[in-house]
Parts: sequence; C-alpha cells; structure tokens
Amino acid sequence: MSAILEARGVSYLSGERRLIDRVDLTVEAGRFTIVIGPNGAGKSTLLRLLCGEIAPAEGTVTLKGRPIRSIPPGQLAHLRAVMPQASDLNFPFTAFEVASLGAEGIGRGLRRQDRVLIAAEALNQADVAHVAHRNYQTLSGGERQRVHFARVLAQLKAGRSVERDQVLLLDEPIASLDLKHQLALLHRARHLAESGLAVVAVLHDLQLAAATGDDLVLLHDGRCVAAGPPAAVLTAARLTEVFGVTLIPDALPPHPWRLAAETSRPARP
Repeated sequence: MSAILEARGVSYLSGERRLIDRVDLTVEAGRFTIVIGPNGAGKSTLLRLLCGEIAPAEGTVTLKGRPIRSIPPGQLAHLRAVMPQASDLNFPFTAFEVASLGAEGIGRGLRRQDRVLIAAEALNQADVAHVAHRNYQTLSGGERQRVHFARVLAQLKAGRSVERDQVLLLDEPIASLDLKHQLALLHRARHLAESGLAVVAVLHDLQLAAATGDDLVLLHDGRCVAAGPPAAVLTAARLTEVFGVTLIPDALPPHPWRLAAETSRPARP
C-alpha cells in the first residue's frame, strides 16, 4: 500500500493559540487510521485540515501528491468523502433523499437508476433502510448519524466510477450511536480500508480505537505525541501523562490494558 494523504509540518492558529502544532502524518491506502486524544487536543481541527476544509497556517496537506486545496471541488468529491461531527439540515428531506445527495452530480456513466440503487444500498449498509421514506428531521440522533454515514458511502460508490484511490474521513462517527451500531459502523469502515480505501476517523473510545485501527495518532495540545500501531501508542505511561488516568494491565487479548475507574492524582506532600 502507498501513501495517499499526507500532512507535513501543518499548524493551525486561532488568534495566538496553536490548535495544531507542526503535525506530520501519513495516511496509507488500505489502512484504518484513528486519531485519539483528550478534549481540546485538536482532533477535529486536524481532520478539517486533512479534508481541505480549512487551510494550514504552516505546512502542507497533499492528496495523491497534490495540495488538497488546489484540487477542483468536482474532482475532490470523487477522491474523498467527509462525515463531519454534526450536520444541520433544515429542509424536509427524506432519509433516502439525504443519502442520495452523496451520489448526485458525481461519477461517470451512471444512470438515474444507478444512483437510486447506490443510495438504497448505502442506506442498507448503514442499517437505516427502514427509515428511507421518513422525514429526516423526525429521526433520532443516532438514525440521523447513520443516514449521513449512508450519504458518504453513496458518495464513495459513485466516485469510484472515476477514482479508485479514495479517502474517507469520519469525525466522531459513533458519538450518537448505541453499542450495536457503533460496532457495525466501525466494522464497515474497517471493511472499506481492507478493500483498499484510506480511512481516517476521530474516536474517543480508546478500546474501540485499539481494536479496530491499524494505526493510531495520539494528539495532545495540538501536537502529535505518538503515531503507529495501537500497542506502540497506547502505553500506560503515555496515556497516564496525556489523559491523566491510571492504567491497569489486562492479560486478555486484544486489549493489553484497561482504564482504571479512578483518575491519577498528584501525590500528597
């Protein structure tokens, strides 16, 4: 597999504060990369830089060797799909119509019937086919989340008729989901990576990140403090320092550790 998305020395400033501080990151095709870190670490900001939504104050982000913000929007839509942390929609669209947005206006050689089938298949894969004809605004938070996952799945499928090398970026995709659908969404993301896509997700759940990610990127105060396989990144000492929790060894694979119930506290004098 080869690098498809790269960040080199990227920084992002808000006023005088560095939300992202000189981060280097290589995302390879065929791998599932998960960004982790405490609240305010810069995870969502990094994802917005990687997808080209915002421009870095320093450094470069390239997609297939080209500066991502120089790629025309139409071409970019074939190359990468983004599921943001929250998506507002004020129109009375059905769930099917929202999923269909992913396949509209992109692709090559697709008939109207093809696009309808792509949207229907995406809804089924996201386990929301049963709400296809319901008003999106009447859905629960978890159902809305899954409809937007269907939208990016539809975009990837339509875009694949033009570009085989694609990137999927997911910002907190399981935040509103119950356990069953958390696992189902991550399983689908993992399957996409195994099929050759480059998949990047922001997650808070360290156990799920360790269980599903090929590579983890640990952010703290906007800096990348570790990147690599889960076992190399999720060391007890590093996570105690970054998250302020005590870690207890756990002999049960695949998790060599678990979070203790109590947080670490400074020793009393």
